[in-house]
Amino acid sequence: MASKDTAKDVVELILDDHRRMEDLFREMRSVEGERAAALREFADLLIAHALAEEAEVYPALKRYRDIENDEVEHGVEEHEEGNKALLALLEVDEIGSDDWDEKLEELVEAVTHHADEEERTILNGARENVAMERREELGAAFTEERARQLKAECGSVENVRRIVKS
Repeated sequence: MASKDTAKDVVELILDDHRRMEDLFREMRSVEGERAAALREFADLLIAHALAEEAEVYPALKRYRDIENDEVEHGVEEHEEGNKALLALLEVDEIGSDDWDEKLEELVEAVTHHADEEERTILNGARENVAMERREELGAAFTEERARQLKAECGSVENVRRIVKS
């Protein structure tokens, strides 16, 4: 049984977002699914999640000896790849077209690769080397920044363009 404290653990919060992204991929792939709505939710979640990790989680984890700085830096690079793939999908005119399906698979590949790598390296490192109290502090900061980004509609095509260009 998950305790109330577990829900605040930054590792668990990030994993929850990864599982939600997987659910949204399934919805976007489904011809019966509400693809446009799933894409909107996914775009907001991906951008808010990445920005919150980069602002609150990654800098803190770099301070831990047993968490590779190279892995954290690589995580940021993979966020950029995911953002570019998201923008390419957002710019496709017709949902369900061959172009849309192709861009969706590129996005799935980029995000799935990053999530898998992040879970194996950064998150396992955090789980093993960062005290629960500190993970909960990071979880609160992550949740606050993520919520702030979601409120600002961070996944809009205009904002994603701005992020990709910067």
